Amino acid sequence: MSDVRGVAVSGRQQKRARGGSRVRSAVLWDALRGVLDRIAPEHGPGEVVDVGGGTGGFAVPLAELGHRVTVVDANPDALAALERRAAESGVRVRAVQGDAVDLPDLLGPDAADLVLCHSVLEYVDDPGAAMAALTSTVRPGGSVSVLVAGQVAAVLHRALAGHFDDARRVLTDPAGRWGDGDRMPRRFTRETLSELVRGAGLRVAELHGVRIFADLVPSGMLDGDAGSAEALIALESAAAVHPVLRDLATQLHLVADRVAPSGDLGGRPSRGGAAE
Repeated sequence: MSDVRGVAVSGRQQKRARGGSRVRSAVLWDALRGVLDRIAPEHGPGEVVDVGGGTGGFAVPLAELGHRVTVVDANPDALAALERRAAESGVRVRAVQGDAVDLPDLLGPDAADLVLCHSVLEYVDDPGAAMAALTSTVRPGGSVSVLVAGQVAAVLHRALAGHFDDARRVLTDPAGRWGDGDRMPRRFTRETLSELVRGAGLRVAELHGVRIFADLVPSGMLDGDAGSAEALIALESAAAVHPVLRDLATQLHLVADRVAPSGDLGGRPSRGGAAE
């Protein structure tokens, strides 16, 4: 993809997400661009699989950037909306119906340079089995992007809302839930997420906090003030990798690598003639 095309796509993305919405997604998009720059094949566009990608909020912009994108989702209505969205944007995105654990059967092994699994592990029956499927799908030398709900943030948010008993339950419950009325089946801490990823045979490469402050700021303050939005994005970006503040994020974003065996470049040419 040329730099000119990249700037044009970035401009379209900015128009789609403004104010509070843009602030909430900025850290995640910055991280994804960095991962793609790091692992992108030199011989052409990357293969991206978006598990639970729904209507294409990530898939369509990634396709606009020139990548070959496949969305795997169990909801046929979401896949239909994805196809309409892709057509309106003038890109092609492959839609496949299925669950995360079915990835090896649906796509085969080593199918992608980058696998996205955003807001999925909270809802699956067996997160370990889902992570094993993600590992099988990503090529050696590729990466998996995992986004989950943060347990510590839920404690903070329930306490700030005056629900102190709920906050204590979230803090002590192994699944990070405050009770039967909690719509979130499962939340993660940095430790539990990292353990899950390592257990699937992946190496933790990066960990970011997403929406550390954004959910605490009234959206009206950002929607009408571009300067405030930019300042908050800068703050979120700096705090995203802070060893203390990132644990307070509404969502935790972890990038994990599937390490290529010694001498195996995962099907991609080396940079500078040396294996990475």
